[in-house]
Amino acid sequence: MKSKDAVLALAALAQPTRLAIYRMLVEAGPGGMAAGQIAERLGLAPATLSFHVGQLARAGLAVARPEGRYILYSADFARMNRLVGFLTDNCCGGEPCAPVAMPVVLKSPSRRRVSQ
Repeated sequence: MKSKDAVLALAALAQPTRLAIYRMLVEAGPGGMAAGQIAERLGLAPATLSFHVGQLARAGLAVARPEGRYILYSADFARMNRLVGFLTDNCCGGEPCAPVAMPVVLKSPSRRRVSQ
């Protein structure tokens, strides 16, 4: 990934609504989510959602695909992985980083949370 592409992606994520949308899409997985679901969960007007998803799409972080009467949005996981790789490419001067943080999954009867 080139620096200018990383800057574009990070700039798109540097806004609370877009970051929330992107995290929701990542959680949804490759199947993505319908625009209406995203708007309802975040309390966004359709035009506001379109604007923010458009910014994520221009940065290459989200893709839209029509499915019947709906538009489904999903995260571009390949692009996300390239961005993370770019950010960690020269981590710790080429030496293994320590300590390695592992996510801890807490389970409760009502929901699961991931904490670090």
